[in-house]
Amino acid sequence: MSRESSNRDKINRINIVVDCADAGIMADFYSKLLGWEWTHPQANGWAAITSPTGSVIAFQEVEGYNPPVWPWEPEKQGQMLHLDLLVDNLDEGVKHAIECGAKEAGHQFFNTSRTMMDPSGHPFCIDTEEEETEQ
Repeated sequence: MSRESSNRDKINRINIVVDCADAGIMADFYSKLLGWEWTHPQANGWAAITSPTGSVIAFQEVEGYNPPVWPWEPEKQGQMLHLDLLVDNLDEGVKHAIECGAKEAGHQFFNTSRTMMDPSGHPFCIDTEEEETEQ
C-alpha cells in the first residue's frame, strides 16, 4: 500500500443517486422491487431507500429530466449506469419486476437475462448465473 493511500480516510459506504422526474415514484418502485425500506420520504425533490445492510439508493428530481435511450442511438441521451440484479429464476424475476411497475425493453440481446426499464426509463437487467447465450 502506498503511503498516500494509507493516510487518506477510508470510504465506509457508497450511496447511489439516480436522476429522475419523480423521486417518489422511483423510491416506491425500487423499494418494492428490491424489498428495501423506504427510509427517506419524498421531500424537496429527493427520496431514498435503504437495504438491510445500510446501502442507500437515493432519487433526485431533475427539472426537464430526459430518460436515456436503450439500446443506444447516436445523438440521444444514453444510459450512464445501470443495475444488474441477479436472480435464481429469470421468469419469476421478470414477473416480479413487471408487477412492481417495470417494463421489458423492446430489444433483448441474451436468453439468460432481460433488460427492463424502470418507471423513469432507466434500463436495468435481471440476470442469472447461467452462461450468456445470444438470442
